[in-house]
Formats: sequence, C-alpha cells, structure tokens
Amino acid sequence: MIAIIDYGASNLRSVVNAVTSLGYQPKVTSNPGDVVRADGVILPGVGAAAGAIRNLERLGLAEAIQKHIAQDRPLLGICLGLQILLSATEEGGGCECLDIIPGRVRRLPSGLKTPHMGWNQVKQLTSHPIFDGIPDEANFYFVHSYYAEPDDKSLIIGETEYGRSICSVIVRGNLIATQFHPEKSGELGLRLYANFLRRVPGQIVCKKNRQE
Repeated sequence: MIAIIDYGASNLRSVVNAVTSLGYQPKVTSNPGDVVRADGVILPGVGAAAGAIRNLERLGLAEAIQKHIAQDRPLLGICLGLQILLSATEEGGGCECLDIIPGRVRRLPSGLKTPHMGWNQVKQLTSHPIFDGIPDEANFYFVHSYYAEPDDKSLIIGETEYGRSICSVIVRGNLIATQFHPEKSGELGLRLYANFLRRVPGQIVCKKNRQE
C-alpha cells in the first residue's frame, strides 16, 4: 500500500492525481495503522508548521511516521512535509517539529520576496536514483517562506539558489524529501514521483493509467 497522509493541511488532490496518473492506486488516510503498515508513504504539506504538528500529534500520526521511518520504509516528504521532519522551526515564533532529522527550519533571508514562489533550478550535489532521468539544474516549482537546514549537511543532495544556497532535496536511506512541489512541476515532477514509487516494494502499476 502507498499511503498519502491526510492531516488537514495538505495539497492532497494534486498529489493523488500525480500518483494515479503514473498507474498507482494510493490510499489517502489519517489512520496511524495505515501509515505504520504502508509499503511507502507520501507526506504532503501546505500550511503552517505548528498547525501541522498539532494535527499529526492529535491524530496519532506523528508516532506512526516515526515508526515507518525507523523501519527504513520509503517516505517522500513534500515542502512542509520536509520541514516538519526537522527538530524545530522558526515559523510562527518557533515550535518543535518531529525531530526525525536533526536541524532547524529557518526563514528565508530578509530582503527577498517571500514566499519564494515559482520555478527555480535544483542543483544535484550527488548522483541518486531519485534524480534518474532528471537533468542537473532542472526547474521545479517552489512555494515557501522557510527552508530546512539539517545539522548533517551530507543529507542534502539538492540545492537551490534564492538569496543563498538553500536545501531543496534531502535523502537519508529511504527517507526522501523535497522543498519544491513535484506535483506542480510538470513532466520532471512526475518523473521524480515515478523514481520514488519504484523504491516502494510490492506495487502493481496499472498500465492503462500510466502517463510516465
């Protein structure tokens, strides 16, 4: 099962459409048991970090996400779904996050237009299967005012220039997270989803629906 987490603050419909267009049949869920049992999980994100964390904790999903990642099962975090994986964020005066990846989420430098909205290049810092078929410095679609700063910089495999070099892709084992929105990024965004979904074991692709 591919679980797309619904915690009340997510860009769900676009994510579901992207995954189903590739021939997969995901389950949108707010059930912690589904997340723990899932072969792969997608954690979308649009909204404020504090509210997202509250909802995840209220629904029992925070612990379920931690268990899923502890088992080294594939998980893809998107935008806010990347940021809340870190220890804490400066957003809204500051709040604790899931603390799965040690580090902080910081506001974009002053003097820049925020949110950072639109297309920008992703510089690939290392070769990784998530980038298969995706050219270096390809454009993806961003909408954010904060960025992740993990303590372990070796986890950053993609960077984007916006006033400074900011983290745009993190990988740790089967945990992958992007600051940009692949579901809003056209064919290359779908390619990234396809690359992630190929990492999920036991999935049957319906060729009738496949648009890869």
